[in-house]
Amino acid sequence: MKQIKIFDTTLRDGSQGAGISFSVEDKLKIASALDTFGIAYIEGGWPGSNPKDEEFFKLAKNKFKNSKLVAFSSTRKPNTKIQDDNQIKKIISSDTKVATIFGKSWDLHVQVALKTTLKENLKMIFETIAYLKTKKFEVIYDAEHYFDGYIHNKIYTFETIKSAVDAGADYICLCETNGGVLPSYIEKTVKETIKEFPNVKFGIHAHNDCDCAVANSIIAVQSGCQLVQGTINGIGERCGNANLCSIIPSLQLKGKYHCVPVQNLKNITNLSRYIDEIANLTSNDSMPYVGKNAFSHKAGVHVSAIKKDSKTYEHINPKHVGNKRNILVSDLSGKSNIVSKADELAIDLEKDVQGIINIVKEKENNGYQYENADGSFYILTKKLEKTYKNFFTLKNYRVSVEKNKDGSIVSEATVKLDVNGKEEHTVAEGGGPVDALDKCLRKALIKFYPEIKSVILTDFKVRVINSDANTAAKVRVLIESKDKKYSWGTIGVSDNIIDACWQALSDSVEYKLLKK
Repeated sequence: MKQIKIFDTTLRDGSQGAGISFSVEDKLKIASALDTFGIAYIEGGWPGSNPKDEEFFKLAKNKFKNSKLVAFSSTRKPNTKIQDDNQIKKIISSDTKVATIFGKSWDLHVQVALKTTLKENLKMIFETIAYLKTKKFEVIYDAEHYFDGYIHNKIYTFETIKSAVDAGADYICLCETNGGVLPSYIEKTVKETIKEFPNVKFGIHAHNDCDCAVANSIIAVQSGCQLVQGTINGIGERCGNANLCSIIPSLQLKGKYHCVPVQNLKNITNLSRYIDEIANLTSNDSMPYVGKNAFSHKAGVHVSAIKKDSKTYEHINPKHVGNKRNILVSDLSGKSNIVSKADELAIDLEKDVQGIINIVKEKENNGYQYENADGSFYILTKKLEKTYKNFFTLKNYRVSVEKNKDGSIVSEATVKLDVNGKEEHTVAEGGGPVDALDKCLRKALIKFYPEIKSVILTDFKVRVINSDANTAAKVRVLIESKDKKYSWGTIGVSDNIIDACWQALSDSVEYKLLKK
């Protein structure tokens, strides 16, 4: 297998994405996870641009076992002595062994953005890299806007590469900075560039403005590039960077390239979700390889075929990337869906399966949706199979919301339950009506079922089903819960949002108790 170096820039280029802000502690956690995963290079940031990145490099020094820590900066400023350039001084003081230096490949940028001459730009590239090489740095030169520059002035673009090569750059990374080039042009340009510089190691850095960053990165590797820059989950400026969570498994499983240790590839799904959690982003369920829906099957025909041979509708085994198959139950379900989901949830089906299908379709016609509500589906099936144990019965609940003079809002819930023949009457306050109801329910049940202490709510979604009914519209509430080992979804539907919340909340607790 041909070795491909993976260069992660989540902490630098990824942090430039809208709505993303990493603390120093966040960056250390992410870098540690990338190192454990086996990423070759971790670009930590731009030490000359902000105090946060400078602090990160101080704390990250000598922390990593598998990865090389990289500091990022630009070439020296025009008409400045290299020894006097403050950004280069910061690179050296970062105490790393690898530097990424970006410079201008497009004559338009040299003359308009830098406001200098083409000759001076060549000197800036050469002197910066040569100076860092005298300081014993491994230097990766990022040829910014390379593909746009190649279109407009190929001769000058080649001159910029020659300056970097002559200065001793270890890699030349061809940057598709604007994200506007298609794969066919990437292939043509990379091959022509490598032909011009046959003994140079090249890399690719692609952006996703045409939704081609992954494809452009893969075809660049197939055309001769030996290093790939990208970010976890494709986060980054504008439309994002090339998504390493797609590139790595595609190259390693389909292209027979070696990107990370073979045994680590199965951890890529967990890595993807871990980075989303730190970045406070909602994971993209439809992301290839690592998304929750990447191996989900809804249509009965698909599920039936999958049971016979998974290759019929799955391009890889989900276990290879640490993901899992997910059989969805909906109004499109056939017998195969129900049987497969029952097997997954360890339900022993005794009742006619078609009867369960009919109930599910009827419920979905009324607004329920069991695709992401395994907990509620489990309870529904148990009730139909008459193996359901009633842990508590609602007598009544009441919720009030009060706004005080100081502007604060307090919700209070009162719940009456019958628990094993005993009436439990509890009151609780919360930050909102759902929080108050949840606290009230737990307060009533905790002494009977202490195991619910470990259950926490992780997500809460509300959707109006029939919006044309205006204020009389039904709402669907989906709640995600988890304990120390598992996570599950429950659902409630009503024309009253509080009642829909109660259904989903009580199902969440009942599922935990039933599974015990």
